[in-house]
Amino acid sequence: MFRIPRSSGILLHPTSLPGRHGIGEIGPEALRWLEELARMGQRLWQMLPLGPTGYGASPYQSLSSFAGNPLLISFDSLIMDGVLTPGEVAGLPHFPEEQVLFTEVEDARNDLLKTAAGRFLKQCARSPLVRRAFEAFCESESSWLDDYAIFIALKVRHGGLPWHEWPEEVRRRSQAALEQAGKELRRETDEVRALQFFFHRQWRKVRARALELGISLIGDIPIFTAHDSADVWARPELFELDENGAPLVVAGVPPDYFSATGQRWGNPLYRWPSHQAEDFAWWQARLRKTLEMVDIVRIDHFRGFAAYWEIPAGEPTAVNGRWVEAPGDALFEALKRGLGAELPVIAEDLGIITPDVTALRERHGFPGMKVMQFAFGADTLAQDYIPENYPDDCVAYTGTHDNDTVLGLFRSGEGGDTTRTAAQIEAERRTILGYTGTDGSELHWDFIHAVLGSRARLAITPLQDLLGLGSEARMNTPGKMGAHFWSWRFTWDQLTPEIVEKMRGLTQSSGRARDSDQA
Repeated sequence: MFRIPRSSGILLHPTSLPGRHGIGEIGPEALRWLEELARMGQRLWQMLPLGPTGYGASPYQSLSSFAGNPLLISFDSLIMDGVLTPGEVAGLPHFPEEQVLFTEVEDARNDLLKTAAGRFLKQCARSPLVRRAFEAFCESESSWLDDYAIFIALKVRHGGLPWHEWPEEVRRRSQAALEQAGKELRRETDEVRALQFFFHRQWRKVRARALELGISLIGDIPIFTAHDSADVWARPELFELDENGAPLVVAGVPPDYFSATGQRWGNPLYRWPSHQAEDFAWWQARLRKTLEMVDIVRIDHFRGFAAYWEIPAGEPTAVNGRWVEAPGDALFEALKRGLGAELPVIAEDLGIITPDVTALRERHGFPGMKVMQFAFGADTLAQDYIPENYPDDCVAYTGTHDNDTVLGLFRSGEGGDTTRTAAQIEAERRTILGYTGTDGSELHWDFIHAVLGSRARLAITPLQDLLGLGSEARMNTPGKMGAHFWSWRFTWDQLTPEIVEKMRGLTQSSGRARDSDQA
């Protein structure tokens, strides 16, 4: 396991931060959040993928594996930079504080982001210092930024259509067509580059403040990429596509605890021999870029590096798929050669985990995940998720972004998004209360206490559990889509001084605080 002391932290995606402008931002509110983490004695901030989201707003279906999400750009910071005015920002529509209305927020924010980018480009024309900083950024990030910029510009030109529905010459990346598009869309591509400059400059301030406070950032890499992404459009030979760019087979998982028909994610699968032929250069670049942004990386669906569930593209569900072996050892050896022998990687090893997956994880020294919510069902592996059974080299969670909250799980009924029967739900409740030895009135604190008190080196609590919220605060339900997914936000008044002090006390008593924070 990579070197890090016994620690704890909070899972919170930046979109869920408070703020006045419809969505969490990576400006002053993110810096305040880091201060609150420090007050609670936390040394870890875990988040979901930071890339630009496409249809459905899922961070796991990004338009790029390398770019940052422009919706996270802080308007307050842009005002300080002189590219927006307070009056322009004040003219935004009123948005609810407790939820992100992604479609409305994106429409409103994109207009202001376009204005800010245009003004910044004029600053570049007037100021050699600003221009040199921007040009240096564009040059250092050109390996992905050039493709991403023209991809976004072309996507806008074609009314938001996915790239495989564009005219053939740009769909197939004809050099002549791309050169012509580059000339015609020069202003648009420069605006895309400017937004990435804003994002990366603001994120550097967040990371610098985290370093000052002794807080490590845990990022996230989805194992697969979105089909409609700059990654797949720019390098189609690395993916299992037909001659028109449509997927031949897609990713997902078979039926499990979450879904009776499995999960059909729809991502194109990798053409692994093509990756191996270039020593996994695309993967090396992807992980290197992520580690420029964060300190530790959680890789989602780690089991797919041992074997992945391949679904014919024409199948409507994930039921009719098959397991296909993946070159996990070769990939991780290449990553170690390129990035260092001790990769700071957390393996998301939940779901159907066979001995070969565990062996792969252990061979490369990656800690796995233990989710306490899984300890109380009828699953034969439930015992593995009881906190007393956690090994040192794992990361323990009360729940994840894919789980209901602790209180939501306890109060849930038959049907809905669960495959459990009424009898199973009641048995699970009895088991939970028997384990905690409480009446369940503060069940979220019972879970937090157990997870922090375990042997697991790292312990993570979703903020929803820390705040004692129910299913209304659930971030996601695997395999489903809807306007309420990914949209939860909190407000500062919910994080009361009593909660801060109680979490700080538990962190100290479990030996997870810094020496300077210990009572």
